[in-house]
Amino acid sequence: MKSNFLITCAFVVFLFSGCTNGSQKPGSSSKSTPKKDTVVISEGVNSKGEGRFKDVALTHPLDADMVAKAQVIYSAKCFACHKLTTEKLVGPGWKGVTDRRTPEWIMNFITNTQVMLDKDLVAQSELVTCIVRMPNQDLTDEQARDMLEFMRKNDGKN
Repeated sequence: MKSNFLITCAFVVFLFSGCTNGSQKPGSSSKSTPKKDTVVISEGVNSKGEGRFKDVALTHPLDADMVAKAQVIYSAKCFACHKLTTEKLVGPGWKGVTDRRTPEWIMNFITNTQVMLDKDLVAQSELVTCIVRMPNQDLTDEQARDMLEFMRKNDGKN
């Protein structure tokens, strides 16, 4: 347990050590600029997480029925720990999650929570600020997909 904590702390330090202090010269660019729809987590980290979801097809426009079903799930299982803003409650706020994480990572985290918290460095880094491990909510794959659609709507996707 202590070694997991140390690994997580080292990972967080590694993440922040790559941040710049704004000293980059105007007009200069970094080595590579990710595409607009690319979610960059950290080099060498599996951005899809640990689980069976390897390729999640998104709807365009958003599926209103999925969002409505997820609203019920959110009210029953999620709102006590997660706000729809950036504010941390017990768990992190959901605003912007679909910009920070891939759809596959989100689906894998929802359906494979304990394995993600044990093996995924990004999920483990959330424990540094949240402290409490998210319990498995026993959502089906369909319910998890509904929740992803709800999160996309919360982030202003259409």
